[in-house]
Amino acid sequence: MKHIPVLYNEVLRYFAPQPGQKFIDATAGGGGHIRGFLDAGAFVLGLDRDPEAIANLKQFLSAFIEPGRLTLAIANFSNLSETAASLKFDSVQGVLFDLGLSSEQLDTPERGFAFQKDGPLDMRFSQKDELTAASLLQSLSEAELVKTFVDYGEERRFGRKIARAVVKRRAEKPIVRTAELFELIKLALPGPLRYRAGDAARRIFQSLRIAVNKELDHLRAGLPQALEVLAPGGKLAVISFHSLEDRIVKTFFSAQARQCVCPPAFPICQCGGNNARLKILTKKPVTASPEETQKNPRSHSAKLRVAEKIK
Repeated sequence: MKHIPVLYNEVLRYFAPQPGQKFIDATAGGGGHIRGFLDAGAFVLGLDRDPEAIANLKQFLSAFIEPGRLTLAIANFSNLSETAASLKFDSVQGVLFDLGLSSEQLDTPERGFAFQKDGPLDMRFSQKDELTAASLLQSLSEAELVKTFVDYGEERRFGRKIARAVVKRRAEKPIVRTAELFELIKLALPGPLRYRAGDAARRIFQSLRIAVNKELDHLRAGLPQALEVLAPGGKLAVISFHSLEDRIVKTFFSAQARQCVCPPAFPICQCGGNNARLKILTKKPVTASPEETQKNPRSHSAKLRVAEKIK
């Protein structure tokens, strides 16, 4: 399946790229948003942890690489500042984080991201990383599994039962396939609810993917670095796909848009009240239109937040 960029028109409307401007796509993925920047005449630095994604983009967008319009790097956005500096790519007009999986990642069973088709329980963005979903299921204690399922998958209702089922099954043999895990999740649910096993599986698979790739930690590290590489007036845009990511983005934007940073206990402002570094442009997150969700069902949970750098 060809990758379909989410909220494509909305992203380009906020960035409004012009010829000669510089943009960073911190999650290059399938290259859909990058192509929009390039078609507008901008220069782009595309980063991705997934070597396969970068290799595919080098073929897909080869016409832009030789003239120097596009630079691609296998890199984690938690190292955004260092990567941008090493490639002399700073004072940019925009930085984009699209935190969703690409269609290619989801639709390749060998990557192990989805439960709809059987494959190895891998879930690594980079094959250089050692930790896989299978090894995580094998090594975590029951309490740690519960915490992972609840904290990262928000599976509060059945997280404990599923964790207990994992521990029981792995005592007999390791759980190494996506189909095995899906069947285990299904059987852990009460009989009348097993027809909705897909909902629970989606949350459990999400929790394992986040844990394997340390996604939330990297997001917390990457957002401040994005702010540093932006030129004044530049925009930071983040597309998130679940409440855990969106909460981190919302908290970061709110903190950086605050003029007064005095402790709440101070009755009178003593910091000068001129500390805001961001102006929030989206009071509420932008979501996909009914037309987009019909064409691309994966866009239904996407939320776009955008802010402009003041200083």
